[in-house]
Amino acid sequence: MRLHVEGWAPEYGAAVEHDDQLTPAEGSVDVTVEDRPWEPIPGADDGVERVAFVDGVRRIDARLLLDADTGPVAGLCASYGVGAVIWDRRVPRSDVVDATVGRVAVLGSGQAPGLPPLEGGLVYTPISVPDDDPASLISAVHDAMRRAEARLAEQLAGDGLFVVADGPLYEYAPGDKIGYVKSHRRTYLTGDEAGIVGLLPAGHRSPLFTIGEGGYRRYSWYLRLAERGAGHSWAGIVRCEASAGLDRERVSMIADRCAAVLPTVGSEPHIDPRAPQNLVPIGALERHLRHLLGDAGLVLRSLRSALAAAA
Repeated sequence: MRLHVEGWAPEYGAAVEHDDQLTPAEGSVDVTVEDRPWEPIPGADDGVERVAFVDGVRRIDARLLLDADTGPVAGLCASYGVGAVIWDRRVPRSDVVDATVGRVAVLGSGQAPGLPPLEGGLVYTPISVPDDDPASLISAVHDAMRRAEARLAEQLAGDGLFVVADGPLYEYAPGDKIGYVKSHRRTYLTGDEAGIVGLLPAGHRSPLFTIGEGGYRRYSWYLRLAERGAGHSWAGIVRCEASAGLDRERVSMIADRCAAVLPTVGSEPHIDPRAPQNLVPIGALERHLRHLLGDAGLVLRSLRSALAAAA
């Protein structure tokens, strides 16, 4: 056994972070879907010409408190940005497209927030959550962002691009798209199959397996973006997901493509604190989207001024 320091900067958590409380109910895992031995599989570049990387960022703009007759009710105002980077491998060139900003005001205990007009044209969509758990407020913001990401991913896949959507799949409709999961809160594999993940060389993937059941069933696989060097056995490992509605041979081809192509856009530690998992196009998109959210201080001042004037 050997003790390691995680490669990511501490403020971003860890690439491997077991937390059962954050693990969704997944149902069964089937490691027999790909009829081949459980051993590392080298990536294969099929020459895909255009790749779309879809991601979103979010920010809490202000904490709210409603003085209700039954007691104080917590809430928040938040902004999120969603967009894509289109990587045209023929040129080569990358461009940010379809970047949008959404803002939501969330209150707990079934209360519906109503904000007065705000300076700068800021508009917050009201959301009400039934309970008073602070985590539910954050979840409401996250769900709004994830729905926007999913709509954009579906649109770009429909336009014929291969889509790499940051995070687990949100929509399971079949299409030429994957969910790209940078951090690991659960090891889906056990025994010899789990051991293969730590042995993957850079640019190799695991065999396919499936997660979940019914309408939530999807294909998944692990791949390594860069050689581990002195890092732990899961350094540089990401997990990908694809719809179970796709033909298995098609998913195998997509998995081979990912293992060959994604390592070429893996980030470096001197560029990104979550290297190599936070891919270069995704990191650039996140910086662009954070800029679009606007100055946090000005947004907070606008909210304070409007609510003070309305009191």
